[in-house]
Amino acid sequence: MKEDKIYASEAIGDEPFRFNSAVAEVFPDMLRRSIPGYAASLEAIGSLAARYVTPGTNCYDLGCSLGAATLAMRQGIRASNCRIFAVDNSAAMIERCNRILAEDKASDPSETPIEVTLGDIRDTPIANASMVVLNYTLQFLARNDRDDLIKRIVDGLLPGGLLVLSEKVIDEDPHMQALLVDLHHEHKRRNDYSQLEISRKRAALEDVLVPETVAAHRERLATAGFAHSGVWLRYFNFVSIVAIK
Repeated sequence: MKEDKIYASEAIGDEPFRFNSAVAEVFPDMLRRSIPGYAASLEAIGSLAARYVTPGTNCYDLGCSLGAATLAMRQGIRASNCRIFAVDNSAAMIERCNRILAEDKASDPSETPIEVTLGDIRDTPIANASMVVLNYTLQFLARNDRDDLIKRIVDGLLPGGLLVLSEKVIDEDPHMQALLVDLHHEHKRRNDYSQLEISRKRAALEDVLVPETVAAHRERLATAGFAHSGVWLRYFNFVSIVAIK
């Protein structure tokens, strides 16, 4: 695992955050040090796949990056004749994802094949689905696109199908929001990011990653047609929501 030193470099300048080859190279370390609770969300994806994926259905990892959620699903699935579709719009991420999936020794690829696609998740057909994962993906879309994508997901899910939605969020209470931001920055410092790195990355993500409240997410899910939704994991300003059709 290569250490993330992207925002320690003077050469980074004031460029907005991009999922380019430099980020892909250090992405596992970036996630581990930046997103509290990330490993727990992956563990739950595997457990939910074992419970909700049904025989002969499709599963989707939308915004798959390096395929961590894809692997968690494949390792969790107990049903037969299923297929996973992993989609991302970053060529650098897809290239590394294919390599990582090819090296997976924890599951039998022939039992649950994975189709990896370089493409826009907003254009990805969702059909005959029992499980869809958006693991820290929706936050990078424009708000109107978020509504449309969630509606297409619920339309493509079978009755009883599951969506896992993990996101960075903002709190409705400004005082709590300030506290959660401070706690997250302290989490990064404890993981050996400097204050300069934290400030630079925060600036790079401005207008690229646009968080919403938990209430806004749940309202969107209900409006789209999900019968049930709830937060199963929260760590500072990061949450994971499950929604059931």
